[in-house]
Amino acid sequence: MNLTGFYTLTYKELLRFSKVALQTVMAPVITALLYLLVFSHVLEEHVQVFDGVSYTAFLIPGLIMMSIIQNAFANSSSSLIQSKVTGNIVFALLAPLSYLEFYLAFVVAAMVRAVVVGLGIYLGAIWFVELPIHSFGFILLTAVMSSMVLGSVGIIAGIWAEKFDHMAGFQNFIIMPLSFLSGVFYSIHSLPEFWQVLSHYNPFFYMIDAFRWGFFGQSDVSPWFSVSMIALVWAVLALVTLWMLRTGYKLRD
Repeated sequence: MNLTGFYTLTYKELLRFSKVALQTVMAPVITALLYLLVFSHVLEEHVQVFDGVSYTAFLIPGLIMMSIIQNAFANSSSSLIQSKVTGNIVFALLAPLSYLEFYLAFVVAAMVRAVVVGLGIYLGAIWFVELPIHSFGFILLTAVMSSMVLGSVGIIAGIWAEKFDHMAGFQNFIIMPLSFLSGVFYSIHSLPEFWQVLSHYNPFFYMIDAFRWGFFGQSDVSPWFSVSMIALVWAVLALVTLWMLRTGYKLRD
């Protein structure tokens, strides 16, 4: 493995989003905290999902994971589409990097940005409500695995898209609806039976439910089943992504 090349590409991707941290880190943190202020103010007195857990506390893990999902996707997808549109993708393709090193560099950068945003939301949210931690290891595991999944989705979307309009459509019609309809603001047990069943086909639901278990020790489904589903989805997406990179699909035309 070309560790120097992997490190260089990873550093380039980390530098890319850290140079505009106000947009890539602070903006999603502020957006999530605004969601928290509005929904907690409106529903705190009217909704209780888990026994002994306030609605505001219930909401925080969902908002953190939703931001992790969206920012992991945004980091890898925006980097690739910008490189393709501007033409500088050729410098990464000509470098002595294997498709595995290319994949890992983008996924690691996506994971770092997602976790930093999630940590920023957590640090801001604990000023408003006391948030217990049932299992820190499980929280970290779920956050890392989920960001790896969305980092892979971002690479697939970035390779597939040919212009920014395609990327906006992918974000607005796939990522946003799936993240908002995954149990961020509610428990799926409050839904009619048909929508409960449909929610189990949404991989984002397992990410949020497992992440929430790490804080409260309570969840809608078994946390280990959720982690298994996340791992399965990541394995499939990783294979698809590596195939696209190995064959040069829409990259070497």
